[in-house]
Amino acid sequence: ILNYDIMARFRRRTCIILLLFILFICSIMMALKTLRPDRAGFGDPFGLGLLPELQQQTVLLENKQNSLNRVQGDTVTRVSNLHSIAANTMKASMPPANKLEEELSSPNYNFHIFYYSWFGNPQFDGKYIHWNHPLLPHWDPKIANNYPKGRHNPPEDIGANFYPELGSYSSKDPSVIEAHMKQMRSASTGVIVLSWYPPGMADENGEPTDDLVPVILDYAHKYNLKVTFHIEPYKDRDDRSMYHNVKYIIDRYGGHPAFYRHKTSTGRFLPMFYVYDSYVTLPEIWANLLTVSGSQTIRNSPYDALFIALLVEERHKHDIHRSGFDGMYTYFATNGFSYGSSHHNWASLKAFCDSNNLMFIPSVGPGYIDTSIRPWNNHNTRNRVNGKYYETAFSAALLVRPEIISITSFNEWHEGTQIEKAIPKRTGQVVYLDYKPHKPNVYLELTQKWSEKYRKEQEQWLM
Repeated sequence: ILNYDIMARFRRRTCIILLLFILFICSIMMALKTLRPDRAGFGDPFGLGLLPELQQQTVLLENKQNSLNRVQGDTVTRVSNLHSIAANTMKASMPPANKLEEELSSPNYNFHIFYYSWFGNPQFDGKYIHWNHPLLPHWDPKIANNYPKGRHNPPEDIGANFYPELGSYSSKDPSVIEAHMKQMRSASTGVIVLSWYPPGMADENGEPTDDLVPVILDYAHKYNLKVTFHIEPYKDRDDRSMYHNVKYIIDRYGGHPAFYRHKTSTGRFLPMFYVYDSYVTLPEIWANLLTVSGSQTIRNSPYDALFIALLVEERHKHDIHRSGFDGMYTYFATNGFSYGSSHHNWASLKAFCDSNNLMFIPSVGPGYIDTSIRPWNNHNTRNRVNGKYYETAFSAALLVRPEIISITSFNEWHEGTQIEKAIPKRTGQVVYLDYKPHKPNVYLELTQKWSEKYRKEQEQWLM
C-alpha cells in the first residue's frame, strides 16, 4: 500500500511538471508570434511598382448614397434599398483589412477578368434572367430544323453546360457579389472588366444593369479590386453616343476608389475601356472620337482614356490603328476560332502593336462550350482537359510578354468559359459538366498560379 501511494504521488507530480512545461512552451510561442511582421512570408516583393495609382482606402458611404440619389424613377427606390442592404452587409461582415490581405492572394492589376452582372432570379428580380436563355437557331433553316427549340427552365434546367456552385443566382444578391469578389481576389486577378450597357439598355435577353455598378464598385473596393468597363455594342453606338457614355461613366464612377486607371508609359493614369465588337463601326467614325483631329475628339480632354478594340480578323489590326484605338484584345476563349483567338498568331500581333505604339492584350480561357444555347455549335467546343487547355493558353500568352493579360471569363456560363466555382449536377433532363476530378475552385487556383508566374517573369522582363 505504501509503494502504491508513493507511485501515485510520483505520477501526479510528473503530470503537474509536464503541464507547466507545456504552458511555458506555449507562452514562448505566443511571444515569438507577436514579433512576426504582418506580411512575413506573404509579401509582394516585385509587384509594387506595377500597381495603379494608390487611392484612398476608406469607403465614403456619403458619396455612394449621393451617387445613388441621382438615379431617377421607381428604379431609384429599389436600387437604393439594394445598396443599403449591401452597405449594411459590408459593415457587418467587413473583416480588418490586414486580415483580408493575409488570407487572400495579392491582386495582380495586370490580370483583367471579364465579368457579367446580367443574371436574375425570382427572389431578387421577380423572374429568371439569362438562366432561361433561349436556344438560338442556326442561320440555315435546313440545319436549324435538326435541333431543339424553346427556352431553358431554371432552376434545374439552365442555359449552361456547367452548373454554378451558387445555383441560378441573381447578380443583385449582395451575398453573390461578395462571393464573386472573394473568388476573383483568391485567383489573384486585380481588375474586373464589367460588361456594360448605357442606362436603360441591355442585351436582348437581359435587363438594364447600370444601376448595379455602385454596389459592384463598393464590394470590389472591399477586396482591393479595381473595375473597368467592357462597353457592349448597344443600339446606335457611334462616336457621339460613345463620347456621352464615356463622360457619363467617368463623371458618375470615376471618383470611386475602385475605379481602374492604368499607368501609361508617359506616367499618366487613365481610365481604360474595352470595346466589344468594335469592328462593326467604321474606322472613320471611331477616328472622330479617338484621334486628336477628330470632330468629336475625346483626346486631351478630362475624359481621355485608353480604348481597347476587339481584334477578330487579321485585317482588323490596320483598322484599329487607323481608328485611333490604344490597343487590341482577342476575347474569345476558343483557340483557332478567329485569327485573334489563335495562339500561334499572338507573336505577330504583339510585334505589330509594338511597332505602332499599341497595347496587345491576349485573352486566355479555360475552354469553350455553348451547346446549351447553340446546340449546333459542337465544332467550336474546346475541352478543358482537366485544366491543361487553360494552362496552354497562359503559356502562349506569357511567351509574347504582354503588359496585360485578360481572362475570358469569370462567369460567362452560356459559353462555358467561366472559372467561377462549378459543381456536379444531374437532373431528369440533363447531366451537367463539372471540374472533376478536381475541386470546384480548381480554375481559381490555376489562375492564381499563373498570376504569380506572370509576376515573376514580368520582373525579369523589366530588368
